[in-house]
Amino acid sequence: MSNNLEIKKQIVEEIKEKFSKAQSAVIVDYRGLNVEEVTELRKKMREAGVDYKVYKNTLTRLAAKETGYESLLGDLTGPNAIAFGYHDPVTPAKILNDFAKDHKKLELKAGVVEGKYCNLEEIKAIAEIPPREVLLAKLLGSIKSPLSNLAYLLQAIADKKNGAEA
Repeated sequence: MSNNLEIKKQIVEEIKEKFSKAQSAVIVDYRGLNVEEVTELRKKMREAGVDYKVYKNTLTRLAAKETGYESLLGDLTGPNAIAFGYHDPVTPAKILNDFAKDHKKLELKAGVVEGKYCNLEEIKAIAEIPPREVLLAKLLGSIKSPLSNLAYLLQAIADKKNGAEA
């Protein structure tokens, strides 16, 4: 077996492993970005715990077919990069969407979030979802609010009673 073929098989295995571990994978067209912009994007991705890598479309197609991500095959045209999110499925889409707002040359294409294929509009909608911590804070705030209001009401009644007695 040739050395080149062995290297390609290893890359396909790497992509398959990333697809199987990732909660989300977002495909982008990075044409037109200069080195500084790509470096900035990679830094943001690394800080968020997201893998961002450029793979050959042929190798990505092979890995996608073997891992059940056939829905992405139609979007693997031209130069692409893939962002794999392992901890939070929204993070790759959010970072890429925010970066694309400032750098018009970066184009989101599609992705898979928690096993479901998402087209461009769906990826952009997912990117607008607030971070998990913000959603949890809002949930806790909405749970706490009625209890706080009840406590204030009871305190006001007690204060009024104490004021009437004095």
